[in-house]
Amino acid sequence: MSFQALKLVELARQSLLSDEAVAISALQYLPEELIPPLFMEAFTGRHLKVLREMVAAWPYPCLPVGALMETPHLETLKAVLDGVDKLLTHKVHPSRKLQVLDLRTVQHSFWNTRAGREDAGSSAQAVSDKQIVKDLPRYALRRRFKVLADLSLRFSANEYQTYLLQWAEQRKHFLQLCCSKMQIVAFPVDSIRNVLKIFQPQYIEELELYSGWNLPTLAWFSPYMGQMRNLHKLFLASIQKIKVENISTDLEKCVTRFISQFSKFNSLQHLYMNGIYFLSHRMKQLFRCLKSPLETLSMTDCVLSQCDLNSLCQYQSLCQLKHLNVSSVELFDLHLTDLRVFLESVIETLQTLELEHCGMRDSQLSALLPALSQCSQLTKVNFYDNDISMPMLKDLFHHTANLSQLTLELYPAPLECFDDMGVVLPERFSLVCSQLMDALRAVRQPKKVSFATYFCHECCSRSIYDLETSLCPCWQ
Repeated sequence: MSFQALKLVELARQSLLSDEAVAISALQYLPEELIPPLFMEAFTGRHLKVLREMVAAWPYPCLPVGALMETPHLETLKAVLDGVDKLLTHKVHPSRKLQVLDLRTVQHSFWNTRAGREDAGSSAQAVSDKQIVKDLPRYALRRRFKVLADLSLRFSANEYQTYLLQWAEQRKHFLQLCCSKMQIVAFPVDSIRNVLKIFQPQYIEELELYSGWNLPTLAWFSPYMGQMRNLHKLFLASIQKIKVENISTDLEKCVTRFISQFSKFNSLQHLYMNGIYFLSHRMKQLFRCLKSPLETLSMTDCVLSQCDLNSLCQYQSLCQLKHLNVSSVELFDLHLTDLRVFLESVIETLQTLELEHCGMRDSQLSALLPALSQCSQLTKVNFYDNDISMPMLKDLFHHTANLSQLTLELYPAPLECFDDMGVVLPERFSLVCSQLMDALRAVRQPKKVSFATYFCHECCSRSIYDLETSLCPCWQ
């Protein structure tokens, strides 16, 4: 579309929207290709009456309105849902095309190709309905009308969420409210029960749970989690420790109920567990339940036993792992032979390895070097906050000389940078790290490398060397 043509279209949109009654009456006569740019203009200008009618008259299978919502606006939402109501109550022509209202705030190719943008060029005319809906979840285009929404429940529902949930509940016989990504942050348990009655749990693909719950509450929630059989990503954090009357019975029942849900996930790929204290000595039980290969396994700020490490290399569900994070897990009193064997089993797939703040010493890192040298797909390693000497780091560099895919390397400031009390020596820090950087360049050409001290107890900052020295504020 030429610049002159675009200007004419823009003037036509502005003229129509200057009189809402005229705009509404003209909708049925507009060429199909003019409707998306007019919708965008009505949406951004909050011409709510026009918006309502345009939703009801929408000529495409999907309306990705969430991509236009930088900030949720209640009155705009009401206008859009009023348009859906008009559609569902058959006050429009029965041959309507709209099947999916997408409220997810994600980019959508539709608006680049259909909304008359200058950078879309002539491709706007060539885009088919099949291409328009290619970004939708596979379940979206079916018989019943679908409303897609991501939901972040933080402490309490806001007015936007409350209106959407009440609206959907009242119309549950006519449509399905589908949530692909759900985040729960310290949300009241009773409210969660009501929310999950409205959604179809089998459509939830990502669940993030920062609950602050205790184990019995998590066990109560577990059956709901088990209904999310198409879950791809699960993030669990902040489960509180509590005293139970009969720890050998009550605790085991809760843990068993939680772990048993993992056998119901058909396609779990990414598992993140932060601060999940009760899984020590039980990772074997959990891994046994997994039905599909994991790509990401993150077990942080928890306690792992020797048998937990041993279980890593026993199950096919971990044989294709791409990302392993075992940060803030005390490994200093464990034998890392099991971890080495596991790394050797994923040398063809592992891309990121994070062992930050594990209390590792030279002997333990040395045990991993034969396996690390073979992990040819590694792009990131993180060994921050471990007690490693300068000679051991140089040995590590030699073992990783052939790892050409590394783009980010995070190493601890070696022991030689500190005095006997563990206090960093600034001049020594700069000198030693400079020498280590030279040693690394001697074996390969690194891309981004940092050496860092532990966090300072006074200012909670690190001293970092990455070609230049950046000391924590206490030393500046």
